Amino acid sequence: MNGDPTTGENLNLVDLIDLLIAPAAPERISMAPQTVGWLVLAIALIVVLGLLIWRIAARRRADSYRRIALARLAGVGNDPVAIAEILRRTALVAFPREKVASLSGRDWLDFLDRTGGGSEFLETAGKALAEAPYRPDPAPSDRLAAMAERWVRRHRQETGS
Repeated sequence: MNGDPTTGENLNLVDLIDLLIAPAAPERISMAPQTVGWLVLAIALIVVLGLLIWRIAARRRADSYRRIALARLAGVGNDPVAIAEILRRTALVAFPREKVASLSGRDWLDFLDRTGGGSEFLETAGKALAEAPYRPDPAPSDRLAAMAERWVRRHRQETGS
């Protein structure tokens, strides 16, 4: 049954398969980008990602005084004297000393409303905030604590001044 392999006569399928030569292995394919455009895109993406991380870190550092004030507010409960002190310290960090340090009474409450985006201090329990440091035994106020927390979270720099 086996014939001459050079002529291919009388060979069966198995013999023919044995005569096959294995193909050469293909060259390895590089995973590196083949064009400069991909490299430029990768560098641009790294730069944008770096700037985004830097901005998030800078904002987090800039808002650290808010986290500290909120933690202190949570610790004092409803004590209007302590709340007044925390709000004053927070305002001194966030705004120029010349604008904040001399404010008292109605001017202080107006400042809190202007920078906090509302009118709750002047119209509601905020009066207790202005008077509490000067009273011997001020009454605690749940509403004042909530207003102070909202102001710490929301206050923004005044524009145009």
